[in-house]
Amino acid sequence: GAAASSANRAEAFLARRRAAGGKPNRLINEGSPYLLQHAYNPVDWYQWGDAAFAAAAATDKPLFVSIGYSTCHWCHVMEHESFEDEAIAAVMNEHFINVKIDREERPDVDRIYMSVVQAVTGSGGWPMSVFLTPQRQPFYPGTYFPPRSAFGRPGFQELLLS
Repeated sequence: GAAASSANRAEAFLARRRAAGGKPNRLINEGSPYLLQHAYNPVDWYQWGDAAFAAAAATDKPLFVSIGYSTCHWCHVMEHESFEDEAIAAVMNEHFINVKIDREERPDVDRIYMSVVQAVTGSGGWPMSVFLTPQRQPFYPGTYFPPRSAFGRPGFQELLLS
């Protein structure tokens, strides 16, 4: 089925990354094909949970939460343009606790923050990009951000530094 096909693609992808000498992040131990697709990003990703919020509280850093799913075209575009970019990842890692969520595994979290994105921006979609306080309060919601300002959208790197 589709889930087995997605899992096979994720395993093939991970095998290529291991062969290329990539260094995995903490998502390497997840079961979700979507999270595993991000396991070799230079971003220091957390999964959604207490560890991410404890890290945010301990470091007094806001969280950047990225929600998507394995067959989402724009999720893959944002990953390639921003999450695989060493310079953007360095900014993310320095200034934020970064959380990656598979909306198919956590539809509850997806629903909560999608309602915020829609209320603030007037539209929604994936990837969903939401900045949160360590107390889980959203302060800047959006969807896809290009790496640099384009298409009438702020650039992701500029947004991270603002």
